[in-house]
Amino acid sequence: MSNPQHHHEKPVLYSYFRSSCAWRVRTVLNWKGIDYEIKSVNLVKEEQKTLEYSKLNPLKEVPTLIIDGLVLTQSLAIIEYLEETRPEKAVLPKEPGKRALVRSLVLAIASDTQPVTNLRILNYLGDDRKEEWTKYWMSYIFEGIEKQLKEVAGDYCVGNEVTLADICLVPQVFNANRFKVDLTPFPIIQRISDKLLELEAFKKAHPFRQIDCPSELNSKNNT
Repeated sequence: MSNPQHHHEKPVLYSYFRSSCAWRVRTVLNWKGIDYEIKSVNLVKEEQKTLEYSKLNPLKEVPTLIIDGLVLTQSLAIIEYLEETRPEKAVLPKEPGKRALVRSLVLAIASDTQPVTNLRILNYLGDDRKEEWTKYWMSYIFEGIEKQLKEVAGDYCVGNEVTLADICLVPQVFNANRFKVDLTPFPIIQRISDKLLELEAFKKAHPFRQIDCPSELNSKNNT
C-alpha cells in the first residue's frame, strides 16, 4: 500500500448534507483532523445519477472519498481505510472484545436500520407510508440498541472513549427526531447523542453546518 504521506492533494468528499453515510465520514475526517474539501451531490435533485458522478460511484450513492490517489465508496469501508492509514485518534478500540462490541452496534445501525429508512426506500413507499414505516423500524432497532447500551455504555456507546458506534449513532438520532420518533423509551441513546454533539468534530459534521444546507434550515442551528 502506498504511504498516505506521499499524497499531498487535499482529500475530496462527495457529500449530501443530510446523508447519514456522508455524515459518518465527515465526522471521522474531523475527528482525525484531516483537512478535506466537500463537493455537494444533491440527492433530492438526483445529481448522484448523472453520468459523471456514476463513473466515480457506480451505485450512485454518497459518500465518495478521493484520497491518496484512490476513489473510495461505502462509508464503513472509507472509515476503515482512514483508521488503517491514519491511526491517530482511533475510532476502533484496540482490545478485541471492545472492538467487537463497537462493530455490533455499528452494524445494528448501518446494516439493520439506516438502509431500510433511507431516501430511496422512502421514495418508493410514498408519502402515505413513509412516516409510519420509519417510526416502526427506528423504534424497533433502538429498543435493542438501548438494551445493549445499558450493559456497555459509559460517557459514550462503549465505555468512555468515542468510537465508530458513536459516529453512527448521532445521524440516526437526528433522523429519528426528523421523523418524530418518540425517544422517551431510549434515554441512554438520547443522552449519548446529546453529549457527542458538544464535541467540535461532531458539531462541524452536523447537516446544518454544511455548505449545501438550505439557508432556512441553516438558520435554525448556528451552533
